[in-house]
Amino acid sequence: MAQGKHIAVFSMTPLFPEFVMGGGQAQLKKVALHLGELGHKLTILSTRREGSQTPFRWHENVEILPILRFKQPYPEPYFTPLYHIANAMRNVGEAIENADVHYSHDGGLIFPYVYQRKPTVISLRSIIYPETLQCAFLFQGDAWILPSEHTRDSYHAAVAQFASAVGERMHAIHNGFDWDFFQYTPPQAIFEIIPRHIAGHPTLLFPHRPEEAKGIYEVVQVARKLVHERGWHDLRILAPRWLDADTAPANRDYYAKLRGTIHEAALDDIFVFHDWINEAQIAEYYSLADATLCIGSCVETFGNTVFESLGCGTPVIAARVATYRDLLPDEHISRVDYGDIEAAAELADQLLRTRRRTSTATQAYLRAHFSLEQMVSRYADVIVNARKLPPLAYRAPQLDESTRYRLAPWCSVSARRGIFHDFRSDYTLDETLLRLSREHPDGFAGATVDAASLHSWLDEGFVVPISRHNSMRLAN
Repeated sequence: MAQGKHIAVFSMTPLFPEFVMGGGQAQLKKVALHLGELGHKLTILSTRREGSQTPFRWHENVEILPILRFKQPYPEPYFTPLYHIANAMRNVGEAIENADVHYSHDGGLIFPYVYQRKPTVISLRSIIYPETLQCAFLFQGDAWILPSEHTRDSYHAAVAQFASAVGERMHAIHNGFDWDFFQYTPPQAIFEIIPRHIAGHPTLLFPHRPEEAKGIYEVVQVARKLVHERGWHDLRILAPRWLDADTAPANRDYYAKLRGTIHEAALDDIFVFHDWINEAQIAEYYSLADATLCIGSCVETFGNTVFESLGCGTPVIAARVATYRDLLPDEHISRVDYGDIEAAAELADQLLRTRRRTSTATQAYLRAHFSLEQMVSRYADVIVNARKLPPLAYRAPQLDESTRYRLAPWCSVSARRGIFHDFRSDYTLDETLLRLSREHPDGFAGATVDAASLHSWLDEGFVVPISRHNSMRLAN
């Protein structure tokens, strides 16, 4: 085979030899191992933190250097002394200069001039963190990987207003999974973390980070209905405690407030908080439960939890928010409008009573459309074949009477509640906008709407302009 390339990788998120902090880091490890197996040499620079300061390898060709001094824990990684930022820029810049290609896995490197001399691929794993959003609007790379169509279309709607050619550099590549691992796995080792008696209880999972938008308070409301109205007094809801649960003030406050709410709802025995689950035991963890709850308002760029749970045979209840709306056909997942606690409780009650597992049809769909092999192959193709392109030309959009508009990609029409806005986490019953959205899904002329309404929709993010240069439909 041809000589392998040297790839310099940036990770704002800390990395560990075995432990992963989230879905984005799990995907990075899969891609890095694949590239290493192909003979490419990767140098990954990541943020250091306690327990992650010594260089290590995932593969003989994949070295991780946890040397960057961004602020820990998240959020606000740039809330750190200016010399830490300067040192990080220098270290990353030197690694890129010594490499053939630069790959920034989770965004966060917001300085285009650090990578301007080498082919650069950026994959943004978030659409809510400020450093990732800055990275998007300052993008001067040569290829841009996004994990879902919702994420790609949302970034395109915002950024292409200023750089019309950005869409030509975007690639939507779904996350992929090892379905031989994410399958039903009889719980054994998991009882080193989870009390063994849990196996005798009806069980729901909340396997998410300590962020309120992930939906923990919605889960408390569902639990209240299940226990006090539907008689599930032996129910158990499992939720992991984050790494910094006892040390980071924000996380201590989060858990203290949460436990207070649980106590007020008389659900102390229902919720079981446990240590974070490592990669080796996660399939057992999913397999242990009757259903997994993903009913928060978090704007996920993909949402690994849904897929991992289904692969292990455990059904999922998800809110119609962002990627949870359309990454899977309706027959493979149970959906509710965000905030519809009664509907979520009804679905959970059904799943607890029937103990239904994931169907063979769903398993087949997952394997066909979200395979690990497809994902890492597409990533490798984009990264290895990246070529230095001319800088993107940025210009201010000119909105006039000829400009057309459409409902923003982060908005959707609910049959009963109006228009849901992912980033506001609420609904609007604006009848004019509802009519235009239904009658003109491909866009409507701004001149046909009164100026005050149009300005309000733009200002609140309900509509986006369609420029003459960007009306084409993006390909995957």
